[in-house]
Amino acid sequence: MGDIALAAKITHVPSMYLSEMDGPHKGCREAAIEGHREISRRCRELGVDTIVVFDTHWLVNSGYHINNAPHFKGVYTSNELPHFIKNMPYEYDGNTALGQAIADSAVATGVNARAHSDTTLALEYGTLVPLRYMNADRRFKVVSISALCTVHDLTDSGRLGAAVRDAVENHYDGKVAVLASGSLSHRFAQNGVSEQFLHKVWSPMLEHMDHEVVRMWERGDWAEFVAMLPEYAEKCHGEGFMHDTAMLLGVMGWDQYRGKVEVLTPYFGSSGTGQINAIFPLV
Repeated sequence: MGDIALAAKITHVPSMYLSEMDGPHKGCREAAIEGHREISRRCRELGVDTIVVFDTHWLVNSGYHINNAPHFKGVYTSNELPHFIKNMPYEYDGNTALGQAIADSAVATGVNARAHSDTTLALEYGTLVPLRYMNADRRFKVVSISALCTVHDLTDSGRLGAAVRDAVENHYDGKVAVLASGSLSHRFAQNGVSEQFLHKVWSPMLEHMDHEVVRMWERGDWAEFVAMLPEYAEKCHGEGFMHDTAMLLGVMGWDQYRGKVEVLTPYFGSSGTGQINAIFPLV
């Protein structure tokens, strides 16, 4: 049946969009944008037809939810950072067959999930920013999954990720890329000094922990990382409580994963947060 062809942990910082605009910050996120373009290039080479995004900007308070609309079109302004992302047009095609298969696979294993196809749900910028650089020509269909999960266990998010893999491999005929869209540490710079932290992490401790996590990923120390994930997510302010990362690891095999990540865009600070683009090899 189908295949997971590519998996990655990616940034979606809104300063990527700001980086396109004329002004003092033009080009400031070119490395991150190039990382997204490289992921797009690899997806095209691999014959990927659909990108599934675990979006840490989609907040949900119960269950797991899949934006399974057949088509997405609009003009987006961030209500969080409207001075960074404003009036950004987008248009993409959905994949309702895959989205429903993911929900069905999750429910079959006891994970409460719903795919919403008859919906006015809009995409959030954890999905929209990456797609801007990966999918401008609408080459790939899109499925977006909620990953800002406020009252959920990380192990359940891992099970949701495993359901994504089951759906692709056993109930879908195509090639899929999965992207965990969220930062490492996510402690925003304090109001009033944010301009000073445009390219910095909020604290040396958070930066140190993020670098150690990246080293663990590069070494393939997954059992150790999974064991520390809940505490890391809490004490280091992981974006979306790190549910996107838990979902990605669920796709890859959880603590049994043996891959060693390939860093495409080296770790960087952005408005206090720690960011990266990294490929999780399929093994």
